[in-house]
Amino acid sequence: MSDHGAPGQIDTSRPHPARMYDYYLGGKDHYEVDLQAAAHVLEVYPGIKTCARTNRSFMHRATRWLAAEAGIRQFLDIGTGIPTEPNLHQVAQQVAPDARIVYTDNDPIVLTHAQALLRSTPQGRTSYIQADVREPERIMAAPELGDTLDLSQPVALSLNALLHFVPDEFEPYEIVQRMLEPLASGSYLVLSHCTPDFDPATWEKVVEIYRQGGIPAQVRSRKEVEEFFTGLELVEPGVEVPHRWKPDAEAAAATVTDAEVSFWAGVARKP
Repeated sequence: MSDHGAPGQIDTSRPHPARMYDYYLGGKDHYEVDLQAAAHVLEVYPGIKTCARTNRSFMHRATRWLAAEAGIRQFLDIGTGIPTEPNLHQVAQQVAPDARIVYTDNDPIVLTHAQALLRSTPQGRTSYIQADVREPERIMAAPELGDTLDLSQPVALSLNALLHFVPDEFEPYEIVQRMLEPLASGSYLVLSHCTPDFDPATWEKVVEIYRQGGIPAQVRSRKEVEEFFTGLELVEPGVEVPHRWKPDAEAAAATVTDAEVSFWAGVARKP
């Protein structure tokens, strides 16, 4: 969150979730402090790398479905993380070269890699906002967003693997509603979220490791995740473990267990 160093300053004294996630995905843009925290997570939850890859695969499928089946041409991705190809804009623009994407993250190291997020097709456009999800009005009022997206037309709001870093004290349900409110009818919410439902004891330990590193964290049950979609029309199959949300051949062939993944994911349309 924004308390991980001053804006524009990379804080290497404490772990950051974006850099830990980069490690889980096999990236190299993390520091020793992130590696140590991630190693502690791996000790109590050996499936965390599988979990991260499965969640990333869900993001790819959801983005592809939105561009190909729902006709969405605008995406607002919050909690972008360190670029890992294919990035959201590459998936969307492979289907629709004219797609426009705005990325948002609060970790300055993501900003240093933003050029990888800005390699749009000539027909489309991408931009980047350095901001915290806990400041939704700032995101929605950012010039980069206004210059890239037309909010009178449908937008897919992507909040993948993010809201478990927004505990209840920061009013995450209200944050999501405040971001959806200015979006046009026909917009979509894409969301994935860690859950303790399959292994409560392990996730209690994982959450404690993040909190000890200064990272706010709170996992939520399926019912609590479903509440983020209140007032929206869930796309089939509803809120589901990510490897069973409209699986492609790769996801269908994956030999992963629900406990390994420990995520709920869903996509819903704004009426």
